[in-house]
Order: sequence, then C-alpha cells, then structure tokens
Amino acid sequence: MKQGNVIQIKSYRFALEIVKICRLLAEVKKERVISQQLIRSGTSIGAKIEEAIGGQSKRDFGSKLRISYKEARETHYWLRLLRDIGYIDQNQSEKLIADCEELLKILSSILKTLQSK
Repeated sequence: MKQGNVIQIKSYRFALEIVKICRLLAEVKKERVISQQLIRSGTSIGAKIEEAIGGQSKRDFGSKLRISYKEARETHYWLRLLRDIGYIDQNQSEKLIADCEELLKILSSILKTLQSK
C-alpha cells in the first residue's frame, strides 16, 4: 500500500473495524441480517477505492469513487440504525460514524475536484 494515499489507508482501516463489529454482532447479539448489509457496504468502500486506483481512465476512476461514496452513505445509515436500536453502544457507534463521515468528506472532496477538471 502506498504511504501517501490517505483514502486508501483510512478505508482499509475502516473495513477492518466494520468486520470486527459485524463479527461481534453475529456472535454476541445473534444479529445477522443488518450486520451482513453493514459488512457488504462497509468493506465495499475500500474495495471500490482500490478499483478506482487501478482504473483504466479518469472516467473509470470517477465512476468507482462515486460508487464508493454511495457505499459510504449506506454504511452510515446502517451504523445509525444499529446505534438507535441499541445493538452497538454509544462509544462504538460514535467512532465508527465519525470515521465514516470522514471518508464521506474525503470522497466528496475528491469527486468535486474531479468534476471541476
């Protein structure tokens, strides 16, 4: 992994945390439906960023980043839902939601820059 690629590093670390929380949800809470949705969207953010980095063109790069942004929005939704129904505690949810919001801001900024070119 490149040292200077902040979005790549942050999205990977976020995916690791999502996997951990989903494992906990499945084992402790016996919750599988929402946690499966969360693991799909939460790990897809970084996967689409990886695809974007390897994109064949600027258009392909932008397209993959837009998908990553949408996955981050979905992940944000699932995290809020899990927090509000009490499946994850306040401390866990605050950190994960803040990390997700940071990814959204970074992706949004990159997409705005791409759009202005």
